Formats: sequence, structure tokens, C-alpha cells
Amino acid sequence: MIRVDDLALFVRSAVLGSFSNAAREAGLLPGQVSAAVLRLERELDVRLFARSTRSLRLTSEGGRYLPYAEEVLSTLQAGQERLRGEDGEPSGLLQVSAPSDLGRNVLLPWLTAFRREHPSLALRLQFSDQVADVFRDQVDVAIRYGRVDEASYVALPLVPDLRRALVAAPEYLARHGRPETLDDLAAHDCLLYQLNGRIYDKWRFPLESGRRVAAVRGKLHSDDGDVVRRWALAGEGIAYKSWLDVCDDVRAGRLEVLLPRVPCDPTPLYFVCPHRKQFSPAVRRLYDALKTRCEQRIAAAQAVSGPSARAARLRRRPA
Repeated sequence: MIRVDDLALFVRSAVLGSFSNAAREAGLLPGQVSAAVLRLERELDVRLFARSTRSLRLTSEGGRYLPYAEEVLSTLQAGQERLRGEDGEPSGLLQVSAPSDLGRNVLLPWLTAFRREHPSLALRLQFSDQVADVFRDQVDVAIRYGRVDEASYVALPLVPDLRRALVAAPEYLARHGRPETLDDLAAHDCLLYQLNGRIYDKWRFPLESGRRVAAVRGKLHSDDGDVVRRWALAGEGIAYKSWLDVCDDVRAGRLEVLLPRVPCDPTPLYFVCPHRKQFSPAVRRLYDALKTRCEQRIAAAQAVSGPSARAARLRRRPA
């Protein structure tokens, strides 16, 4: 008889490529995971992994069996959720990944309030600008900037028409002046974001005449979006950030929008799940809650007019 726990450990070992990693994730010893896989191999009378002292890889039989194992586990999870009922109280563990700045400064209070509304739910948060792999990592939901074209994902829009904004603190503008054109950015201290070793020092703007790339420079770089925003608030330079990240700072006067007539690069926000069958009642409720919160935040910021909305109105205005 195949044990469900053995099946789950086989799947996680295959995804993570290591008995040790699967054991660490499950709170077990590597020998316990190895024993579970060995039991499964005996039940199936096939060898699922080719093992060596330095590597673990699926055999051809293991590779063919893996999608069936994943399907079984997914079906069992769906059955448990159906028994609880679509309108039942969400319970269990919900694991959410989000970018650092958005996660800490925008999503954190919303997610905390959501957990408080559903006390049977356990919440595990991962805030990092390293993009989570929703198949490999232990993540139920990933909040991501940018379009998600991978067909195997379920990607639902939270703010589909979101754009970036050029912003700086009044203190910085008092010291260095305000850029009047995109060309002026080259003479300013710009706060640069980096990811996977790449520094993003070419900022894109979708003008009516075509996409414009502004080469910028600066002495402050970080791979953490939250750090870039904090530098901007401290008056250290100009930042090019998602409007959702900075709209409250603009509304409060801590940051000012620069070049409001210039349309900024789109950066839509998506709610991503690895598979439609993992779109559980808890995940559905979280999506609805976050979408409502995002809409409210954007609407509240309209009093100061977001950069893209202001630019759109100017383009529509008759000459």
C-alpha cells in the first residue's frame, strides 16, 4: 500500500533535487526521507532516483511517474477543501511570497489583518526581490510585478494598469533642482536597483513617439527595493518606483512626482499560483481581499493624481 506521506516526500525530493532539502523542509532527517522513497520504490517495483554521493536525479521511470504523483496529491488536497466547503472557514498553512518594498510597507498590514479575520489560518511570509519559483519553492501564492506569460501558472491581475513613477524628496529637489526633461536625469543622482548582479541604469519611458531609454547614473545601488525607497525618502536621489509603492509617500508630501507629463513604464501587479487546483478557498479569499485593498489604495491616491493618470489626462486634453 502506497503511503501518501511517502508520495509527498518523493515529489518534494524530485523538485528540490535532494533528500536533505526535502527533509529540512518537512522537519525530518534525511534518512527518513530516503527510507520513505525506498518504500515507495518497493511498492512500485521500480527505481525512481539515480543516487550518488553528490547528486540525486530522477530515473526515466521516476520522471514518468512524477506527474501522476503530483496529480494524486493535488486531487487529495482538492477533496479536503471540498469537504470543508467553499464557504467554510479557511484553515491550514498559507505561504505567500512578495517583493521586499511592497511586502513590508504595503502588504504586511493587509496580510496580518486577513490572518486575524481567519484565525484558523497560519500564514508564512517571504519578502524578497528574488523571484520565487512557485513550483520549486514552498509557495502557495506569489505577488509579482510584471506580466506573467507562463501558461502553467494561474496569474490574476491585482492592478493591471499600474505604472512606475519618477519621484524624489523635497529635500533632494531643494539641493539639486528639479529635472525638466528626461535628458536632465543624466545630471542627477539616481538610485539604482540591481537584481541577479544586473544594475538597472537604463530607465524606459513609453512615449507616443516610441519607447525612450534614459541612461542614468548614481553612487547608491541596492538589490532591495525597500532600500531604494528609503534612500529616496532620505533625499539621496531620484527613484523610479512602482506607483503602488510610493503613492502614500506622494500623498503625504514625503516624495514628489517628477516629469508628470511623461508616461512611465508599465509594471502591472499579479497574483500568481502554480496551478489552478491550488486556487483553494483561502487563496480565493486572499485574492479578493488584496484586490480590494489595492483598488482602495490607488483610489485614495487619486487626490494627488498618479503619474500615469495625469499623463493620460494631458494626452486626451484638446490642443
